[in-house]
Amino acid sequence: MDENNATDLMSMTIIANSGDARSFAFQALESVKAGKLEEAEELLKKSDVAVNLAHKAQTDLLVKEASGEKQDINILLIHSQDHLMTSMLANELIKEIILLYKNR
Repeated sequence: MDENNATDLMSMTIIANSGDARSFAFQALESVKAGKLEEAEELLKKSDVAVNLAHKAQTDLLVKEASGEKQDINILLIHSQDHLMTSMLANELIKEIILLYKNR
């Protein structure tokens, strides 16, 4: 596999897992709003797994770069980073919102 394809594959891995993480987090928020705390907790766990998979793919790219393998930067890679950042933020904020629901 050439370097462009490898970077595109990693980008798609980040996008797919980030999207899953964000979806699970928002599903968890809907569950807690409906009073389904256990379901919300399970969905948050799924969100954490997905965001960790996306973050691992990003870390792999960073390790390659740090060891001297320059990465081709294209719009797909930039898009994947945007997805990861927003998914991580959504995951963290929704956890805080769920805590507020639990403590009322």
